[in-house]
Amino acid sequence: MIKKLHLQGSAKEIGFEHGSKGKQEVINSLETYERLFYGFKKISWSEAKEYALLHLNAIEKYDLQMVEEMEGVANGAGVDFEDILTLNARSEIALTNKGNIFSDGCTTIAITSPIINDTIIGQTWDWTASQKNSLLLLDIQAKSKPRITMVTEGGIIGKIGYNSAGVGLCFNALITDKKTNEIPIHLGTRAVLNSYSQAEAISKVANGQMAASASFLIGYDDGDGNGMAVNPEVSPYSIDYVGGDDGWLAHTNHICSSSLKSKLKDLNDLRFEDSILRKKRADQLIKEGIAAKEPINEKTFERWLSDTFNKPSSINHFQNENAPEHRKMETIFSIIINLSKRRALLRIGQEGEFEEIDTITELTL
Repeated sequence: MIKKLHLQGSAKEIGFEHGSKGKQEVINSLETYERLFYGFKKISWSEAKEYALLHLNAIEKYDLQMVEEMEGVANGAGVDFEDILTLNARSEIALTNKGNIFSDGCTTIAITSPIINDTIIGQTWDWTASQKNSLLLLDIQAKSKPRITMVTEGGIIGKIGYNSAGVGLCFNALITDKKTNEIPIHLGTRAVLNSYSQAEAISKVANGQMAASASFLIGYDDGDGNGMAVNPEVSPYSIDYVGGDDGWLAHTNHICSSSLKSKLKDLNDLRFEDSILRKKRADQLIKEGIAAKEPINEKTFERWLSDTFNKPSSINHFQNENAPEHRKMETIFSIIINLSKRRALLRIGQEGEFEEIDTITELTL
């Protein structure tokens, strides 16, 4: 089940409530990543913590409240600060050159004007099955920040969601050959969700501030009927917008930007038979929907995110028994966010109904 937590107050108070009320989910995350780091990359947890600490100086300069919130999570869950920092730097640790490469999967989609009046974004999040037990649905009200609705893994303070100002984020991992000791990308996702506009959100992930590469699909509706979605691929060097000029976007887990390809090597070893095919299928579904001239709405997104064409390597992803052990991923959750209406629908797992987040107390796996 997914546990819903209402968090408010100072950064340390928000973190403490996250850690104390979501303690089991935090512990589950720690167990998952300790197992993954050692099993697939031969990195011990103590080594992983040393890697994570390399980012601390940059985070303190970027947003000290993020450090305070992670301290709060650690205190609430009864673990070390370095444990929580390591969870939040888990993508950067997974991108080290030691051992096997593994990454999140996911398919993100956005539809906005001129195709429809609303701005709707959505995605699947594909990962190791054990992290179903680590999911948390957070309702965060920080001082002087928009109110955030976010689905995350226990202990990780930034991920996928939207805020009361109309900014929403979907997210795809990109696996490349370069990283820095700057800001972990999961903290970049939180910075986006702390933003009051699309422009502010972009400023938080541009100009080489991110330590690793990722696709940030950022939607925004200003509340006056104006909405847009953009898809910057961010990297330790720069960002580049991809797609979206016709009112729709789709992204999976490979680099699309020619500019970024000139600086980075795409290390997704399943991009041709998995990521690229999922992207082409998402493009096809969107184009079919536009050509049919039928209404595109949340129900349409439900159908798209449930698509099993090319199963198991489908948009609604199932474990591929022929893939390497470290790449056996499945869809853990799917989310649809209507930024114009400030509402979202969530489904845990690959089957069942999408439920509106505001009505959720617990969702059964």
